[in-house]
Amino acid sequence: MEGDNPEGNPKAAELQPLPVRADACIANDCISMSESSGETHTEGTDLSSEDQGKDETQPNDTMGSEPQSNTKLCGYLQKQGGPLKAWKCRWFTYEEKKCQLFYYRTAQDVNPLGRVELSSALFSYPLQGEEGTFHIQTPERLFVLKAANRDAKMYWLQQLQLKRWQHRNQLTGALTLPTPDRQQHDEKDTCSEDFLPTVKTPPGLVGEEAASQPIARLRSPLNVSLKHPLIEIQNSMHSLRQNRNSQEISRSVFHYQDVPSFLSESPNTPVPNHQTLAVPSSQSMSQTPVLLAEPVSDGTRESMRSPSPSPSPGLSPSPRSRKMKRGLSATVPFDRKETKAMDKTLSLHHEKLTLAEEVKAQKKLVWLLHKALEAAQLEKRTCAEFLAAKGEEERLELLRHRERHVADLQGRLDDLRRETEALRQSQTQKDVQIAELQDNVKLLMDKNNAKQEVILRLSEQMVTCMADPQCNISSGMSAETFRQLNLETENLRDDLEAYKTQNRFLNSEIYQLTRLWRNSSEREKCLMVKCAYLEATNCRMESRYLGVLQKLQENKTLDTVQREAVRKLIEDALDGDINGVLSINANREYDEYGFKIMPDYEVEDMKLLGKIQALEIRSQNLLVQEAGDRPVLSRWTQYLGGRSPEDLSPSHELKNLLRGGVPREYRQQVWRWVVRTRTRSIWNRYPDRYQELCEKSRTSPHPAFRQIQLDLHRTLTTNQNFSSPSSPALQQLQRVLRAFSWQNPTVGYCQGLNRLAAIGLLVLQNEEEAFWFLVAVVEVLMPPNYYTKTLLASQADQRVLKDFMAEKMPRLTAHLEEHNVDVSLITFNWFLVVFVESLPSDILLKVWDAFLYEGSKVMFRYALAVFKYKEEDILKIHDSVEIYQYLRFFTKTITDSRKLTAIAFNDMNPFPKKLMRQRRTQHLERLQAELRELEALQREYITESSHHEDKELDNIASEDDDDA
Repeated sequence: MEGDNPEGNPKAAELQPLPVRADACIANDCISMSESSGETHTEGTDLSSEDQGKDETQPNDTMGSEPQSNTKLCGYLQKQGGPLKAWKCRWFTYEEKKCQLFYYRTAQDVNPLGRVELSSALFSYPLQGEEGTFHIQTPERLFVLKAANRDAKMYWLQQLQLKRWQHRNQLTGALTLPTPDRQQHDEKDTCSEDFLPTVKTPPGLVGEEAASQPIARLRSPLNVSLKHPLIEIQNSMHSLRQNRNSQEISRSVFHYQDVPSFLSESPNTPVPNHQTLAVPSSQSMSQTPVLLAEPVSDGTRESMRSPSPSPSPGLSPSPRSRKMKRGLSATVPFDRKETKAMDKTLSLHHEKLTLAEEVKAQKKLVWLLHKALEAAQLEKRTCAEFLAAKGEEERLELLRHRERHVADLQGRLDDLRRETEALRQSQTQKDVQIAELQDNVKLLMDKNNAKQEVILRLSEQMVTCMADPQCNISSGMSAETFRQLNLETENLRDDLEAYKTQNRFLNSEIYQLTRLWRNSSEREKCLMVKCAYLEATNCRMESRYLGVLQKLQENKTLDTVQREAVRKLIEDALDGDINGVLSINANREYDEYGFKIMPDYEVEDMKLLGKIQALEIRSQNLLVQEAGDRPVLSRWTQYLGGRSPEDLSPSHELKNLLRGGVPREYRQQVWRWVVRTRTRSIWNRYPDRYQELCEKSRTSPHPAFRQIQLDLHRTLTTNQNFSSPSSPALQQLQRVLRAFSWQNPTVGYCQGLNRLAAIGLLVLQNEEEAFWFLVAVVEVLMPPNYYTKTLLASQADQRVLKDFMAEKMPRLTAHLEEHNVDVSLITFNWFLVVFVESLPSDILLKVWDAFLYEGSKVMFRYALAVFKYKEEDILKIHDSVEIYQYLRFFTKTITDSRKLTAIAFNDMNPFPKKLMRQRRTQHLERLQAELRELEALQREYITESSHHEDKELDNIASEDDDDA
């Protein structure tokens, strides 16, 4: 596995300053001073002041409780490879930007032999393997490495875990806002889970100083990589050129021939953060130049220009030189006044950086606002161009432009879908890896338990032998056997401790992988929300496009060619399948209860309207999914608190929840509880009532059976559960209606009961529950005589509705009376079947949720809310025929259920139930009086017709009678 490291071995650049790579020399000879702590830190690459500012502002995300070490993660490890599985010594160094572990033959090499991807790697170590051996499992292969000892192994494993965690946090940090609360929570969560104590840095084995350690195996001929001969030749030529250019190339840059005078004075003098002193190590330079990234005071400049004393020719790499390399001190003499001035300069510089960050944030905010303003201006300009276009060709060209824009949005949605699929596959792989690790942990725990049992038995035997040595001798166990048992016991104890350590490490690995999986899940959730928003925007734009086509179709001023072009566009739009639109949840033709989402219209104009309506509903559902459905589900879950929905009790909180709608997960249980509560007295007296009535309907036919059979196939024709003549739901519906005809002989059967029973079957999923549901609606919730032959209560409700409309919406009532429109022709069916097949299914079920709990008062609220929702549109129509045509289907165009519910239960207030009952009683008495008058007129007419005497022709005998 050959790596690609364009920067080469950073350690080689640090150890060998080549003349041909001046940038590497400058980068490695830089000593950067820390402004906050007064200490210096040496990095592998040169950082600009901007990058340093970014590093200072980011939180320190570590997995352990101890602060992160400044030691660079690099060092020599044994790597097992080749057909002989031999150990080869390699120099490993970590690349932070790519989260990769590069390995070289020596620390002086420039080109790597390969790399290890750590972002998706798993770490473990074998218990029975050689000391210091550990494994790195990547999706491509398994790397078997060996450190010098156990401490070095654990240090490498913990540091690799930490680097992987930091890399994943950097990748997912763009999707979540780094709020202080979230950062404190993450730090608390990570720091509190310390499975193993943090291993200190092994001296001389890890870091830059490990490059100077003598490694005997480097000179072995087996250490040469036969798999990468070209890289070996390049590294060898590189070493030859270095030997020609410098006689001291084998010695590290930590060895200085010339030590500047200002580095040997005043070890505690603070230096600003953004000053950089470059100290070249070349022997040919007689004087040491000092490069400053920022201007310094005159006193500092004077001290740095002072000549340095002549160094000793044989100066070896002392601890002080190593300290200078790591950036632990950089000294320049200052006076007290100069120190105060420098402190003031530093504080002003820090304030300048803070203000710069604030200005940068404000610029970003202004940029976002500017983009929003540009979008609004663009939309306004587009509408103005469309309205200002002189010819229809220009308008059609604008429409084509919008079509291309829609196609571009669909392409973006395709890209997001592919990205989401890739994330899902990655998550699946992580789940599989976690499952494998859990299985391994379980096996190890079982093995550990078995060994503990063995240890307990041996311990008991040992205690017995030590308590009674004579018994041991008499039982035939020799002293040698006893010593062997003790030795085995000690070995088992050592194994037990090793297994415990390995178990703790595996627990830490599982914990970290779980955290990574959660971060991936959050990122996927963010992408899903973004895709849903883009899909909703696409549906809204397409519905607007179809609305423009509809207006063009209605325009009478277009010529024949233009009409043909518009007709062609409408046909293309109707032929396009709405299911082809990319969606997070597949855009189904039917909802969860089998209702058809997009209605079928026979007329072409109505088909176009139906597709516009379907797109609007889809867009609305996507936009309110996060703000509507999920919060409702969480509120219901919190209200139930783990108890069954059938254990509810009436309360004001429950009424408010039912008005907002019941989630599909709880609707069946909540409806069952409401029905049982409404019919408890009948249920308790006749628990087997439904089975008895079904048996009676099979043996004794009812006069209403013929009408029931006729209405079966007219029930919810757009619902897929009742669309087929052989559907089992139709057979269940027939049994429910026949049983109810015997349950209530006064009603028997009335047209409309079939749709009420069908709603009960769809939600309750049980025909006996649907029977009691129908009993509750007809005999409890609705007033008496609502479904009798005279329908007196139904007619009274229509008059009550007109009274409320005159009070709540006087303008609309006057408008309808002006055009002689009788709304009862439309609303009578609403009340008879409680809006079944009048409202979209999602809104209809929310109406029923409140209706079952509160009663028939809900019907008045929603009927008034429907007219209020579309009041302005009705007022724009000034023809009675068009008003009737609009009222036939306008309820299907309502898409915002939350707005309709707010109008029904907020805007229609006050709505006293006592007033509704009074008006019902008044209108019912008037209807009964009118009915009595009508019956009197009928009897009078029958009496007059019976006394009619003009029957001369009937008394004349026919010729047939004479012949007889």
